[in-house]
Order: sequence, then structure tokens, then C-alpha cells
Amino acid sequence: MNLVDVLRNAFTFIYKKAQLWAVGGGITVVALGLGYKFLLRPNKLNRVGVVSQLLIHPLKSGRAVSVALAECQPIGLKYGELRDRHWLVITEDGHMVTGRQEPRLVLVSLTSKGGQMCLNGPDMEQLRFPVLQPDNPIINCRVFSSDIQGRDCGDEVSNWLTSYLAAGKTFRLVHFEPHMKPRRPAETESLYLQREKIAYPDCGPIMLLSEASVKDLNSRLENDVTVARFRPNIIVSSCEAFDEDSWEDIQIGDVRMHRVMACGRCIFTTVDPETGVISRKQPLETLKNYRLCDEAEKHIYKTSPLFGQMYTVSKTGILQVGDVVYKISH
Repeated sequence: MNLVDVLRNAFTFIYKKAQLWAVGGGITVVALGLGYKFLLRPNKLNRVGVVSQLLIHPLKSGRAVSVALAECQPIGLKYGELRDRHWLVITEDGHMVTGRQEPRLVLVSLTSKGGQMCLNGPDMEQLRFPVLQPDNPIINCRVFSSDIQGRDCGDEVSNWLTSYLAAGKTFRLVHFEPHMKPRRPAETESLYLQREKIAYPDCGPIMLLSEASVKDLNSRLENDVTVARFRPNIIVSSCEAFDEDSWEDIQIGDVRMHRVMACGRCIFTTVDPETGVISRKQPLETLKNYRLCDEAEKHIYKTSPLFGQMYTVSKTGILQVGDVVYKISH
């Protein structure tokens, strides 16, 4: 091999090495770029509204308690001893009782003071009872098609509810405690993940609704309804009607939430929260005129009109009235 051949082979070797380095470097740059895009680049936050009210419903179907701030936990909102939908009225055989069967339940308030719960209702004397009653029995209950437990709140409370509802049957009150086995919304709603947990809500821990959506509905009704009719946890102002339908992931303060599904509405929306009277017509009939789901989602919502959005909690924290609501863009 002469000098020319030696030089030619050496040059070819160096050139091929350079090509490999270039390709490898290019792959590295692409990988770093993708890593930045999907892992390192911060999510974009777009302001979409403001929290105008926070509502906790300690008693399922009972009056809401308006709070200025609340802990947002995976199982729902909490303020002191009050936890959202953690108390439930049941029949003697353990089946849930809601405003669908007993509309006057919406006039009952359950609050707390000094480690005691306070039960109030029209023409009834206030009844106080301990938050925790460890000696009372645990009752097996049925909420829709799911089994769950609850600590019986005692005979005095049972007598109070039975007298108030005056339905010719006995009612009892149970309390869901943290050590009890929660319900899994995925058992009845396929869009939820198996890890999600709830106590006595219908299907999810957080429901959000905008003031503008209620205003839009009222523009179509003969008689206005209030946001209390729809029993949300988070009410948002400073947005357009039904903007919340497109907020897949949101951040409020340090809290992050993920939208799972719309809230399908039922006959309960026809119970007036101020009178406890059920009409069985409005606003449900009007909602059915313009808030039905797309054909592709009929297997999920069937004929229920959609009003409000159901969220799960991705990151816990404190929510406050006045907090800005941000839509997260990934």
C-alpha cells in the first residue's frame, strides 16, 4: 500500500467517524428538545375566571355551607369538621335518602361548632350531637349501586329526622369516617380512574359551575333559579357561559384539578332550595332543549342534560374565594 492509499483510508475513517458523531449529536439534540417539550417546559397558565363562591354540602341533599376558604382533598372539600357529602340520611335497611325522594331535605342544614354537629330545619329545634361517636354501630349502606359504610349518629338524630320528614317511616343519619372503605366512582362511571375515591356524592368529589352558565339558563326561564339549585362546590365568575366545558385541567392557587366528565342533570334540579317543593319540570325541561350531549356520548349521559363539570383533584391545597382560575395548557 502506497502513501496515497494510506492517506485515503485514514481520511475515509475520520470522515465516517465524523458522520457518526454528527448523527449522534443530532439525536441527542432532538431527545433534549423532546424532553424539554414534554418534561421540562413549564405548563402554560391561561386565566379563565375567578372563584366567586365555595360551597360545602356536609349532608347529602342538605343546605350548602358557604365558606371563604376550604381544603381541597382527593375526596372533596373540607372546612374544619365539615366535609362535603360525608353525612347521609338512610332508611332502616341502609338505602340512601336524597331530595329526590324527600324534597324537604334541602331545607335541613348541618353545621359544626366546638366539636359538635348542629342539625337545623324549619319548625324544628336545633339538635346538637358529637362529631365522633365511636361507640355507635357502623351500618352497611347503599348509595346508588355501590356499597359503603357509615357510623350511625344515634337515636336522637334519627327521631329528629323522622319527625321532620314525617313520611311514616324511620330515618337514620350516618357519618363517613376516614378509616372506612370509600366508594370508587369508576364502578358506576367508566370515565373515572380506579384510584379515585368518594364518600356519599353521586359520582365525583368536585363539581364546578360558572355564574354565566346559570345566567344563560335564566334567560330562557320564566322564573329565575339560583346556583344553589345545582349544588356545585366551586362557582366561577368572570367567564362566558359554558366556558367550563373546555377546561380540561385547571389550577386554583396551588390546587390542580382534572375534568373527568360533565354533570348529567336529573329530577333533583326541580326541587326549589328555598321552599323544598319539587315541580318535576323546570329547569330540567329547558335544559333538555339545549344542553343534551352529542350522539357519540349517549352511552355515557343518555338523556340527561349537561350542566356543570365534574373534577378530580390532581394536587391538593387550599382554595379561597377570589382565587384566579387558570386553564392549564400542556
